[in-house]
Amino acid sequence: MIEAVIWDFGGVLTTSPFEAFARFESERGLPADIIRRTNANNHWENAWAKFERAEVDLETFDQLFAAESLALGAEVRGKDVLPLLSGDLRPDMVEALRRIATKLKTGCITNNLPANAIGSASGRSLYVAEVMALFDHIIESAKIGLRKPDPRIYRMMVEALGVDPKRCVYLDDLGVNLKPARDMGMTTIKVVNAPQAIAELEAATGLSLR
Repeated sequence: MIEAVIWDFGGVLTTSPFEAFARFESERGLPADIIRRTNANNHWENAWAKFERAEVDLETFDQLFAAESLALGAEVRGKDVLPLLSGDLRPDMVEALRRIATKLKTGCITNNLPANAIGSASGRSLYVAEVMALFDHIIESAKIGLRKPDPRIYRMMVEALGVDPKRCVYLDDLGVNLKPARDMGMTTIKVVNAPQAIAELEAATGLSLR
């Protein structure tokens, strides 16, 4: 019996920033996927990881990201990547969350950047307050100094919600972030698009979400 649904934010409740990355690369004549490859290379200790854990400031992140991307084939400034992150809310996913919140416990684990923290000025447009209010508990990497896929961040969530991982569903658009949740016993859903994710969520919870 599922008792809680735990959500990633970007790429799940919002459209994926990957589309914006691809558009940016095409417009600038950059190698395809240079931003994603930079993010994925040495993903525990790269510029992105350090910034999401709030270990470096914006200027340092900008310089580190530029150096890391250059080593992979083309320089991209970290500051140029940040505006690409704010995807649009997916209304059907928000409706599914709203329905789940009336029946089950809800949590959000988000790898975010200090500039996009929920309480910041820019964060208010990225994380819509009305949506965030639907969660019983929220964990932001930039506030706690841990980021997915560190297993500790998932344990913090189930402890905060007071639930057994085996009674949880976890949604994320990145497979690397699903693995620790699955290893803990959670039912995991890789979000490819909203209809697919909602169908799998309905099957897992037994709830009508549309």
